[in-house]
Amino acid sequence: MLENNVRIIKHKVGLLNLAEELGNVSKACKTMGLSRDTFYRYKAAGESGGVEALFDKSRRQPNLKNRVDEATERAVLSHALDYPAHGQVRVSNELRKAGVFVSASGVRSVWLRHGLANFKARLKALEAKVAEQGLILTEAQVAALEKKKQDDEVSGEIETAHPGYLGSQDTFYVGTFKGVGRVYQQTFVDTYSKVAFAKLYTTKTPITAADLLNDKVLPFFEQEQLPMLRILTDRGSEYCGRAETHDYQLYLAINDIEHSKTKVRSPQTNGICERFHKTILQEFYQVALRKNLYNDLAALQKGPGRLARLL
Repeated sequence: MLENNVRIIKHKVGLLNLAEELGNVSKACKTMGLSRDTFYRYKAAGESGGVEALFDKSRRQPNLKNRVDEATERAVLSHALDYPAHGQVRVSNELRKAGVFVSASGVRSVWLRHGLANFKARLKALEAKVAEQGLILTEAQVAALEKKKQDDEVSGEIETAHPGYLGSQDTFYVGTFKGVGRVYQQTFVDTYSKVAFAKLYTTKTPITAADLLNDKVLPFFEQEQLPMLRILTDRGSEYCGRAETHDYQLYLAINDIEHSKTKVRSPQTNGICERFHKTILQEFYQVALRKNLYNDLAALQKGPGRLARLL
């Protein structure tokens, strides 16, 4: 039986598989709303060329006369790696200054043929060339790589080398409970191992943020003989303040932990904690609060910690 998840040939593979299961071509064609001729055409193509033969083949032929000459194409490709951050209009203008005349759409066409259509693809090609030839990067290339690194951090992509290299901490508002008041969850996730810790508090202060590290996080890493090097948080008041008077900042300084902060108005920078909060909300809080009534923090406290260990 043929198997393929590509949507463009899903109906073709489905027709062949249905006929095989039913053992009746006519019934399969009637069910799918296709003719027997179509079935046998698909079957012949599949038998001769496999699943790939079922793809719709474009009849368009490239007009080589409209392509730029080889020298211009080489100049475009060279500029793409020398200045990967330049857009197609900028490349066209810069090449025109050097005596190479090509339109912005011509630059775009060259990029598409060589898989360099976007900034990340050009950086990937640059990194591959540097690794292969051991080139020394120019200032423009270094700036482009730094820009990509910053963009990756903003979009939630974090570089981490080993457990304890970078921890992510955040505060999650659970809700207001009768007899308890407001309840907040302090969350810590190791970005490499994805080990998570959670603890509930009735306040959102620097003391509670430091208490999670002191009570759960650092004892765990000390037991595993792993140093905690850096912690990433947002810019909330429980994490940021004057180092000499702020309890959380003082705790990090005493334990020689570097403090990194997310970019302003970019919560996705700390996305690993945000995703954990979504999971714990759906898997524990929404289920537990429908089934039970919690009148004290101690009873509610057991759930997040147990779920953190399971995840």
